[in-house]
Amino acid sequence: MTRDTRTRLLEASAQLFREQGYAGTGLKQITAAGEAPWGSLYHFFPGGKEQLGAEAVRHSGDRYLRLFDRVFARADQSLERSVLDMFRLSAEALERSEWGDGCPIATVALEVASTSEPLRHACAEVFASWELSLARRLAEGGIPDARAKDLSTYVLSAFEGALVLSRTAHDVRPLEVTAEVVARTLRAELG
Repeated sequence: MTRDTRTRLLEASAQLFREQGYAGTGLKQITAAGEAPWGSLYHFFPGGKEQLGAEAVRHSGDRYLRLFDRVFARADQSLERSVLDMFRLSAEALERSEWGDGCPIATVALEVASTSEPLRHACAEVFASWELSLARRLAEGGIPDARAKDLSTYVLSAFEGALVLSRTAHDVRPLEVTAEVVARTLRAELG
């Protein structure tokens, strides 16, 4: 039961931070959404909201990394197709959520990068893990290791930027256009 309560608090925090930001989310709201008693929050997260936030960012980062890995692990499709699917799935999630379900890491990172070192560090760790995973997938797809590392930075930057633009505009066009440009870039790299 202890783990269940902690996990519920992490997942509720991650969802609320993704939808309304870190500052816009209150601790009482988190405990209510996580169906957890108020005292359990400080039991599991004695460092308060900042500790909870950093752990929720890492929790979300791990969940999204597993999702990206599943997209790229499909043996029946090309690297280019996997990247297009990554962008498409994000566009579909944005539309389904009526523009509220953006990147769980970027939403927090944009808000706290200059005000909370623990949260900035957690966001940086997650982005680095995504970049590393993507570089590995690009290398497995035939791109030389050094180039794969640079391209993973480019792909992740393009993806995150397109997500922010699409969410802000309430239009998936930035994700669609960016997906095509990224796919063309990868196609050219693979020759």
